[in-house]
Amino acid sequence: MRPELVIFDCDGVLVDTEVATCTVISRNLAEYGLDLSPTECLGLFVGGTIYSACEEARRRGADLADGWVDEMYAQIFDTLRAGVRVLPGIPEVLARLKALDIPDCVASNGPPEKMQVSLGPSGLWDHFDGRIWSPHTHGPAKPDPGLLLMAAEHFGVDPAACVMIDDSPAGVIAAQKAGIRAIGFDENGALGRVSGMGAEVIEHIDALHDLLSLTP
Repeated sequence: MRPELVIFDCDGVLVDTEVATCTVISRNLAEYGLDLSPTECLGLFVGGTIYSACEEARRRGADLADGWVDEMYAQIFDTLRAGVRVLPGIPEVLARLKALDIPDCVASNGPPEKMQVSLGPSGLWDHFDGRIWSPHTHGPAKPDPGLLLMAAEHFGVDPAACVMIDDSPAGVIAAQKAGIRAIGFDENGALGRVSGMGAEVIEHIDALHDLLSLTP
């Protein structure tokens, strides 16, 4: 069924930031005595916020400084400014949505400042200008459905006519709570985070053309 609104997560769906981000977090936490590999950080922190990562790291024994969140964002931003990969197939899907006059937007747990850094060089920040929902500006983070419901309301679209593409359990759960069709993205089937959750799972963005009836 062709949707009336397509909602994208940012990290790991539009741009490949998560491995780079989790490598930075892993290296930083080691300085505070917590030994987590980048892969372990992916499993623990992807889909959440830096604040929730801070809480989890402290729960695991890391003696983090009071300003750790700001410290972490500064290190992550420096890494992302070096450039990140746009996920293959994203430009084509966005172009097809535009041709069909189907609105799109972003609902991400990341702060707008981070999204501007990661999406800016490719032109995606300008593409989604004014159509980005973040808990840092609009309310509770996923898995709460609030961001998605706000986006649907903004466009005047019934949640049942929307679709959410996300690579994290938090995003899938948020969509399900909102009554929105959930498509889990797991690039090349590498991580399996969104398997077994009741969402449709794709390994390549190109699959959206058929799933969303975007083909001519």
